[in-house]
Amino acid sequence: MKNIGFILKRLRQVYGDSAKDFSVKLGLSSSYLSEIENGKKNVSISILTKYAEILGIKVSSIILIAEDEDSLKKENKFKQLVQPIMKKIMLRK
Repeated sequence: MKNIGFILKRLRQVYGDSAKDFSVKLGLSSSYLSEIENGKKNVSISILTKYAEILGIKVSSIILIAEDEDSLKKENKFKQLVQPIMKKIMLRK
């Protein structure tokens, strides 16, 4: 799941939060959040759990999206999988 930071960033953006606002909600510095979302730092399970709680989705859903993105990106099918999932997530708001 090397792209989990990318997925976390996209989820945050879909929900309309700026990095600055989201870092406050997570209790992290903006720079640390940036490093996570850009794949420079690994995300801990506690931060991943906070992400999920703030977004109102399950940790397992985030992991599933990240795992599927890794495998489907190789086949250029990422967009086909993620668009329906993102639409469902956005409708939960």
